[in-house]
Amino acid sequence: MADQSTKKTGGKTAASNGDPKKKPAKKKDGLIAKVSRFAKELRSEIKKVVWPTKKQVLNNTCVVGAVMIAVGGFIWIIDWIFAILRGLILGF
Repeated sequence: MADQSTKKTGGKTAASNGDPKKKPAKKKDGLIAKVSRFAKELRSEIKKVVWPTKKQVLNNTCVVGAVMIAVGGFIWIIDWIFAILRGLILGF
């Protein structure tokens, strides 16, 4: 007869199932190793950055300035209309 301890259950032997609550042991790195790994990863990510040209920065700055002026003008006009309506309602 077959031994119960070597009988396969679900594709795994009973001995290899282990405790499901146990986490696998991790190698603990020291602070210097962590900082070194961080610096290497940071350097590799910085190399991937595509920096904008001077022309793109100037163009984007002009677009932001124009949108700010347009939104400011819109708010100013709405405020002016509400001030007139308030004056008509309250009799100022």
